[in-house]
Amino acid sequence: MVVERMKRKYNVDDNLLPPRIPYQETVKGRSEAQGKYKKQTGGRGQYGDVWLRLEPLPRGGGFEFVDDIFGGAIPRNYIPSAEKGVRDCMKKGILAGYPVVDLRVTLYDGTYHEVDSSDMAFQIAASLGLQKGFIEAHPILLEPVMNVEVTTPADTAGDVIGDLNSRRGRIVGMEPAGETAAVRAQVPMAEMLSYEPSLRSMTGGRGGYAMEFSHYEEVPAFLAEKIIKEAKAEKEKAEKH
Repeated sequence: MVVERMKRKYNVDDNLLPPRIPYQETVKGRSEAQGKYKKQTGGRGQYGDVWLRLEPLPRGGGFEFVDDIFGGAIPRNYIPSAEKGVRDCMKKGILAGYPVVDLRVTLYDGTYHEVDSSDMAFQIAASLGLQKGFIEAHPILLEPVMNVEVTTPADTAGDVIGDLNSRRGRIVGMEPAGETAAVRAQVPMAEMLSYEPSLRSMTGGRGGYAMEFSHYEEVPAFLAEKIIKEAKAEKEKAEKH
């Protein structure tokens, strides 16, 4: 409906990209991984070497970086460099280009070179370590789930409920009110993109709905695989241009 209005008002075509769902990436398991960056050139080389431990945090836990370096394995001035490498990598995403959340990363060991080590070398090493450890720690995608309330004529409430269920929704309540009913559900945002025309069709234009963000949940594996595959294809396409 929004697209149709834009076409009429601004005389534009409907070749619009679908809204990008704000997925997130995280892990369900633990892992330990080494990130080592060593580059030798004609002059001064580059050297950074870190060991990282990855652990999941509770949903909404954000990010924790723990410095657990003892005995000078890595000079203190390179610890912030390693953290920056981790943070920058998390922003870009690892599975499908979505930000990484709810993760604790502990820097617990590493090595350095008196001459070749640098801020950038430790940033790159930490980024490599995070990517490796992330893949080994049972990575998953998270999707936004919405609180949805649908107002529908009572005689089409059954159709509305069935449709919400087919969109991976969970019905949390229904309140009849004479000739209408209010159906409350929690539904993944991705399943609500095409909802307006469907509701209009089911209710003969007499239904309405409102929704707001509720929380994030794990994307089912079969859907996550598809999302990751599409994201990689988009990235490869962009890199060719």
